[in-house]
Amino acid sequence: MAPSTYFLLASLLALATSQAIASDPGPLQDFCVADIHSPVKVNGFVCKDPMAVNADDFFKAANLDKPRDTMKSKVGSNVTLINVMQLPGLNTLGISLARINYAPLGQNPPRTHPHATEILTVLEGTLYVGFVTSNTDNGNKLFAKVLNKGDVFVFPQGLIHFQFNPVHDKPAVAIAALSSQNPGAITIANAVFGSKPPISDDVLAKAFQVQKGTIDWLQAQFWENNHY
Repeated sequence: MAPSTYFLLASLLALATSQAIASDPGPLQDFCVADIHSPVKVNGFVCKDPMAVNADDFFKAANLDKPRDTMKSKVGSNVTLINVMQLPGLNTLGISLARINYAPLGQNPPRTHPHATEILTVLEGTLYVGFVTSNTDNGNKLFAKVLNKGDVFVFPQGLIHFQFNPVHDKPAVAIAALSSQNPGAITIANAVFGSKPPISDDVLAKAFQVQKGTIDWLQAQFWENNHY
């Protein structure tokens, strides 16, 4: 075999191998119900003994058909998340679910899911939704849309996104599916202004180009976590 041909084949093999390693492996068994209380620490949860698994490990009476209270939320939303912590049968299956109730003019504030892509379906009402791209030479581009009942929108993994009910006298409801058993959530305002211990106001004042007093006021607020 000519050296150039050998080099080309080796390069193609290396590329194919790197692509295979870069994706999540598929399950190696029918299921791996999470043993939430196991002291063993792994990326996810260790499997419960298959002989001890029963139908209840794959079931939750979540009452997702019932409206949630949004009155106590400072941002006007209430999220019911069903992930592996609530439903152990989701372990290794790469999926979770959330119901989001929005008060009139309520929002699910700008956030990112570091582990998951999200697909949102509007069940009732109207939502203004969008996501922002990562940094480019042309800045951060906003992709936004007004959704009505039955409409669907996708938020790519890791990108900052939001949902807002623009209607002043009607609530809204949506269901979101996420491509991880534990999608994670970073609410931008909470993370930046509500971290413990706080980020130095010198850092944030410089980053946001405002006076330190403005940062100190923001850090003194109560930053609500709606866990999604």
